[in-house]
Amino acid sequence: MGTVLYGRGVFINRCYDELNLSDPGLILSVHEEYLQAGAEIIETNTFGANRFRLSRHGLGGKVAEINVAGVRLAQQAVQHLRDKQAGEAWVAGAVGPLGVRLEPLGKTGLDEARAAFAEQIRALAEAGVDMLIIETMPALNEAREALLAAEETAPGLPVLVMVTVDDESNCLDGSSPQQAAALLTEWGAGAIGVNCSTGPSTVLTAIEAMRGATTLPLAAMPNAGMPRAVEGRNIYLCSPEYMASFARKAIAAGAQIVGGCCGTTPNHIRAMRSAMRAIDAQARVTETGATAALSTETPPSPMSQRSRIGALVEQGEFITLVEIVPPRGINCAKEIEGARLLTQLGVHAINVPDSPRASARMSAQSLCIQIQQHTGIETVLHYTCRDRNILSIQSDLLGASSIGLHNILCVTGDPPKLGNYPDATAVFDVDSIGLVNLVRRLNHGLDIGSNSIGATTNFTIGVAANPGVPDIENELRRFAYKVEAGAEYAITQPVFDLRLLEEFLVRIEKFRIPVVAGIWPLTSLRNAEFMKNDLRVSMPEEIMLRMAQAASPDAARQEGILIAQEMLAAVRPLVQGVQVSAPFGRYAAAAEVIASVLPQVSTEME
Repeated sequence: MGTVLYGRGVFINRCYDELNLSDPGLILSVHEEYLQAGAEIIETNTFGANRFRLSRHGLGGKVAEINVAGVRLAQQAVQHLRDKQAGEAWVAGAVGPLGVRLEPLGKTGLDEARAAFAEQIRALAEAGVDMLIIETMPALNEAREALLAAEETAPGLPVLVMVTVDDESNCLDGSSPQQAAALLTEWGAGAIGVNCSTGPSTVLTAIEAMRGATTLPLAAMPNAGMPRAVEGRNIYLCSPEYMASFARKAIAAGAQIVGGCCGTTPNHIRAMRSAMRAIDAQARVTETGATAALSTETPPSPMSQRSRIGALVEQGEFITLVEIVPPRGINCAKEIEGARLLTQLGVHAINVPDSPRASARMSAQSLCIQIQQHTGIETVLHYTCRDRNILSIQSDLLGASSIGLHNILCVTGDPPKLGNYPDATAVFDVDSIGLVNLVRRLNHGLDIGSNSIGATTNFTIGVAANPGVPDIENELRRFAYKVEAGAEYAITQPVFDLRLLEEFLVRIEKFRIPVVAGIWPLTSLRNAEFMKNDLRVSMPEEIMLRMAQAASPDAARQEGILIAQEMLAAVRPLVQGVQVSAPFGRYAAAAEVIASVLPQVSTEME
């Protein structure tokens, strides 16, 4: 609720619970969107409607009024659903943490906490909620006081109690999931679970641990990933498809109730609901002993049949790619000629980035198809999430498949502020992980709504990797998610520090896919400084010194080619291919670098 309200322009310093009184139409519309998406339980907009939190906004005396209004709005939304005969749903009274420290760590007594919970729960119960959800409890002692208040104030209502966990899947007071499950069961909860936290992975781990410690129904409601700052706003980037995948795993782990917390939009719920319908359908097939598959999927062909790159990846052959950046205008004759010459040299494919550095250029898809039509060489289409919503992404990918583009490199994309139109609006409906999930679904003949598209798109799915990024732990975690989502090979950022690549390859061993190393022929000391300082590429001082000692621009370019050749020779035993860039359209430089791994090379490309 909070994420959607913020997305609709409600300032973060507002009391969101008070909107039940001042803007009921807004709250009602949010409830109805989730119901239309397939939600079967909706929570009242009362997460922070307790005396402690409301007092910060001068509303401590309106606890009952705000909670009752929240229930009425949720009930109204459910009644609209019933009137349309569109389904059934239930209203859960949302009870969040008090927002204060309890004894012995804080000055608020346990009796005070229980009284505050009881005041809120009494109002919710008297207004007629179907159940209570005590959620996002950071500590078990606070969860216990809320549960005791519910038993005393509303003894007939079912109560679901959920804790929030840290990166290690432990409660924020240090309790393990097993301890939380055992104690909440002993204290009389009707169902227990985990919500919010750092995303689906940690919640799933906690649920798996809880399953062995209780016989109660389990609920799993994670955030849609960790928020990322994009254009000054916190955006949750877990895709609907990834959350649907989580729902399937949570059910397999023993959860009976699945949903989402912060960042979970109606689109996420719709995808999760579709995943659950698929599980229900499969269960019905199993129960009736039917042997005919109900799946409408169209599995993709083996990689070797999808594209030349797919065949090389599957066969373990060494891959050679050259990157050609689209022009800023409409004339791509130079790029096509460069591709033609590289084709004659034996390069396997041309890699076309999608408006790199958020610059306005010819679409990568257009240049890819023109290169293929004019030269016959295969292309790898970079596809970013920056500029397109999930509808546009699906349309583009269906179109790309239909015109013969079968290699996709899934990337999140540089934010617009890096480019020549810094005020342009970024979309980022999903990130690269979500994009891989989406492409994989299309490869299985399903659109984002799990509807059959009648055929497979047969994409070979690539992703980007950056062995030299400062936050390498996050990079490794995201890389693992990409592989889990369906990535089939990876292309790295330019490699200048061999040690970082070696360490990266060791650390991805458990989820290793074929890796293609990026190679960049430096053109000058200034180019090296730009790579190091602006792009944050790890650049050893030895290389900086070699570029600085070049006596002339030509000598600097030759030194850059020599460094790139040395790097290619060093990485070749470690990876399954190289992607050589052609800086500033210098295709001769790329050819000279890649000469040692091509069958026959002539660098007369001026």
